[in-house]
Amino acid sequence: MILAIDSGNTHITFGCVDETNTVRQLLRLPTDRSQTEYGYAASLRQALELCGVDATRFEGAIISCVVPPLTDVLVRAVRLLTGLEALVVGAGVKTGLHICINDPGTVASDLVSAAVAAKEEYPLPCVIVDMGTATTLTAVDENGRYVGGAILPGVGLSLDALAQGTALLPNVEIRPPRNVIAANTADSMRSGILYGTAGAIDGLLDRFAEELGREPASIVATGGMSARICPYCRHTVILDETLLLKGLARIWRKNQK
Repeated sequence: MILAIDSGNTHITFGCVDETNTVRQLLRLPTDRSQTEYGYAASLRQALELCGVDATRFEGAIISCVVPPLTDVLVRAVRLLTGLEALVVGAGVKTGLHICINDPGTVASDLVSAAVAAKEEYPLPCVIVDMGTATTLTAVDENGRYVGGAILPGVGLSLDALAQGTALLPNVEIRPPRNVIAANTADSMRSGILYGTAGAIDGLLDRFAEELGREPASIVATGGMSARICPYCRHTVILDETLLLKGLARIWRKNQK
């Protein structure tokens, strides 16, 4: 069993990935830049124990982190928790993915991990929609090459910007409004965020297809907001909330002697 950890800007997602590359447990903690390795080790242990998982029985551990100050903290936390030295996705780590962009070293580790899983598990070409703090779309072409993508503000960032940047618009929970043409301010905001984000994703997918020269054989969505937004897209989108952790486990295995 592999302990796979993805540290994003808002949440740390982690889980146990078995030898068939199936994620047996999927857990989340809030990202806390002030937390120490002891605090994270305790939180990880508590969450795993609640699922009946013995943290000392992991075969290996791997971390993807897009919050640089937390990388070493999480490595030390994993060492405290499991006694293992976690592999950190970054320069020098084998991924089996050919990254065809201007500066491959600038691609975030979470995007690489998701693309590795998509390349191995879904028909190509594939577009990955990852909806976290930011919303990203990543294209893997028919030859399994990472060819680039697009980044736009995430749903939470957009709502926060509306509420903080205006005097009269409130904070609202994200849920479908009764109508797209909404009859009150709160539902108008929900309509704009939900259908506007879905429409933006649809528009980008159309333009991706033009540049790929064909429709994607698969569109896979992951990330905390994907289940709320992607059902309203007009493209057929497969929801796979464990995509990134499965990619991390594959990368870990590629780097074992």
